[in-house]
Amino acid sequence: MPKKKIMPVSGQDSRIDHFFSLPGTRTDNWRSLHATARKWTRDPQLQSDVMSAFEALGPNERFFAYPGHKLIATLRDRIESGQADSAVSLVQRISESILDRTYKEDPGDWMTAEAAAEAPPEINTTTLARGQSHRPYFETLFVAPGAATRADHIIDQIRRLRRPEDPFIYEAVVVGSFEEAICAVLLNPAVLAVTLYEGFDLETKGSVPALRQFLTSAGLDAEHLSEDDLPLSLAGAIKKIRPEVDIYLLSDRHVERVAGDPRASDFRRVLYSVEELLELHLCILEGVSDRFRTPFFDNLKKYAMRPISTFHALPIARGKSVFKSDWIRDMGEFYGLNIFLAESSATTGGLDSLLEPTGNIKEAQEMAARAFGADHVFFVTNGTSTSNKMVHQALVAPGDIVLLDRNCHKSHHYGLVLAGGQPLYIEAFPMTEYSMYGAVPLSSIKNALLDLKAEGRLDRVKMVDLTNCTFDGHIYNTRRVMEECLAIKPDLIFLWDEAWFGFARWSPFLRQRTAMGAAEAIETWMKDPASVEEYEKQQKKLGKNPKAAKLLETRLIPDPRQIRLRVYQTNSTHKSMSSLRQGSMLLVRDVDFGEVEAQFHEAVFTHASTSPNQQLIASLDVARRQMELEGYGLVANAIEIALDIRNEINSHPLISKYFRVLGADEMVPAEYRTSGFTDFLDEGISWTDQVRSMHEDEFCLDPTRMTLVCGTAGFDGTQFKKLLAEEFDIQLNKTSRNSVLLQSNINNTRSDVAQLVRVLLQICQNLEKDLARGGENARATFEARVKSLMEDVPNLPDFSHFHDAFRWDAGKKTWEGDMRSAFFSAYYPEGCEYVPLDSPEVDKRLKNGPEMISANFVIPYPPGFPIMVPGQVISKETIDFMRKLDVTEIHGFELAKGLKLIRPDHASEHVRK
Repeated sequence: MPKKKIMPVSGQDSRIDHFFSLPGTRTDNWRSLHATARKWTRDPQLQSDVMSAFEALGPNERFFAYPGHKLIATLRDRIESGQADSAVSLVQRISESILDRTYKEDPGDWMTAEAAAEAPPEINTTTLARGQSHRPYFETLFVAPGAATRADHIIDQIRRLRRPEDPFIYEAVVVGSFEEAICAVLLNPAVLAVTLYEGFDLETKGSVPALRQFLTSAGLDAEHLSEDDLPLSLAGAIKKIRPEVDIYLLSDRHVERVAGDPRASDFRRVLYSVEELLELHLCILEGVSDRFRTPFFDNLKKYAMRPISTFHALPIARGKSVFKSDWIRDMGEFYGLNIFLAESSATTGGLDSLLEPTGNIKEAQEMAARAFGADHVFFVTNGTSTSNKMVHQALVAPGDIVLLDRNCHKSHHYGLVLAGGQPLYIEAFPMTEYSMYGAVPLSSIKNALLDLKAEGRLDRVKMVDLTNCTFDGHIYNTRRVMEECLAIKPDLIFLWDEAWFGFARWSPFLRQRTAMGAAEAIETWMKDPASVEEYEKQQKKLGKNPKAAKLLETRLIPDPRQIRLRVYQTNSTHKSMSSLRQGSMLLVRDVDFGEVEAQFHEAVFTHASTSPNQQLIASLDVARRQMELEGYGLVANAIEIALDIRNEINSHPLISKYFRVLGADEMVPAEYRTSGFTDFLDEGISWTDQVRSMHEDEFCLDPTRMTLVCGTAGFDGTQFKKLLAEEFDIQLNKTSRNSVLLQSNINNTRSDVAQLVRVLLQICQNLEKDLARGGENARATFEARVKSLMEDVPNLPDFSHFHDAFRWDAGKKTWEGDMRSAFFSAYYPEGCEYVPLDSPEVDKRLKNGPEMISANFVIPYPPGFPIMVPGQVISKETIDFMRKLDVTEIHGFELAKGLKLIRPDHASEHVRK
């Protein structure tokens, strides 16, 4: 395959709308300036190069409090006046402070070395009001008219308001226009609050064509906004980008009238600017305190410090049985004392019950609901597998039909077995070359619903259950899926398994594709009177009783007056946020939740442990706090790390010879990318292309999930995963026949990228040496191995159908079945049989019968999806696939015994007359 031309991640473009690569680029540019300035001290001819490197910092620096325009102006003056040594000294101090983030702690970093030396002693202790203990630092954006001349005054005013007793410290960033404010909240993750003065401008003087195109598409350009609307419009725009940020309005006019505008709900507080600057300062601190507070964790810390005597069944609580032991004291020394002091099986005395929370757990869950855009959140301490089963049990009754991706996590299949729901499996598009499936096309979902409607059985459909994003990174257009399905059945329930996608809430580019983000957008649309007009206009165009073919090719609009929006999202908090393993959250946005709340609590009682781990609950509470306060920056960094990995691997002259990260165009077929988007780093692809793809395309690719092809280096996925883990201490998760999955997350750093690149380079160098030493025979063996892995791949088997014995109440057009009956029929040994996989009996029965009926789930790893489910008729395609598998881990299959089957005569006993 020809190599793509990769667009550099870091560039010197001065436009201020290059958002994706800014965090690393900013640091790199400062370090590059430092390196160039050091050379200048040895070669006076390089002054112009230093000035060029200084200009490369670009106008982006205005959106960050540090180093601030005073230090920037001083630095420019030193460069222009030829003061090489003093310029180098200042650049070094600034660049190191940005890299190490010491400016958040050290007041001296905000001054030149000369000013710091001459400053009174109290300046170094009071300028930032530090005190003895660490206080978190953040920045507040001020949008004010005449920012160029007022900035110093506003910054000084804010600094004078600081007090030693303030829980946090913040600096001001001052801009003067709507566009600059949007850029600032996008570029600067440290901004946690925004204050708007009235009278600021709409447009900036800088070059922001991509941003203006985006604002125009959102109706936020000069043609659609008036001067009086700017504060309200800007507040609304900021909330769409970063909903966690607090926004304040300082007005010198009729604040009461502004506060009464329905759109003012985006403001945390509206203040009269003439008299309320101190009040603003206190409001800003209070707003951040609301997000910083962790009700359960805070109480757990207090509990651990109390002298508790325990007379309950948890000997390890307080740690005495550990630290007084001669034999297990090392465990206490390894974990430390606090983890034992914070252990308890009590639900009183400052703690709470996870099963029926009424205190701090209840409050922590309510705060999580606010953070994730849900109506309700449930903490789950035994993983998203349990979260999924809870939803199925609470909402699905025996006989209900659930449209399900056959390749979803096994918890969904087992959840339906327990609930008695009948799965109607819908196939995802195959990626046979890489032995994996993508996501389920919307046309297939609509087709199944329309078939059920045609047979008069639509009333039995309860839920659509999909994985978003998939293990390999395919993201659904969640809003479109829900809207078009609701156009066919307005009361459908949606369960979105976002186990791998919980972090997406904190990215403005990905949020719209989350379940909660899409549900919010649909709710907003439903409230707009124009939604009814849109629906009626389409109905008039479709006419009465349109044929299924017409409905399939139409982007259906639901009737907003009939919709019952019922959306559930599960996320593995531990997979993408700072939660301990098995920490999960179940998010609810269901207009009818009041009607199912009792049965939902029964599902919680059924599946949740009565002895939940306190540390797990605390970590869920803390994970929410972190994401509300710094999630935006952490997720942006994870995306940048992923783009960096893609670029370094695919552009390296040797590594790209043997490995490559698949692009979006290789992971998502063109028919599902109508925007024309190809890949994140392809030449000519811009930020606006990515935004348009997120809005329009049926499927997008999560940039943090990278499919690394290793078959071209002669490794199968399992073999390569083992090599990386055992020889290089690099851990990863999923594998396929010829690839492995890399995932960047909020824990990764650029050092991790460097280590990965170094290891891949070493492996490639070793390959080159081995092939050179081995001669033609080694080369031929290697090429044969690559061909086997990359070309001789087995076809992926689709789901066949359930045996008629388990389709006692099914229709003729769809293939749902009673999997629960099939599952439990295998509990009777006399009703089961085993047939060796390679036995001639298998081929005979495939050809002449009787049909072979799977007695259980059979899940090979890789690829990790069930190729057989209970009650499924086993097809030739499935047998061929199994026989070609060269994996050692196959759940539900014992090679020595063979395939476990339900005897056809036993199955017939389950046919219901």
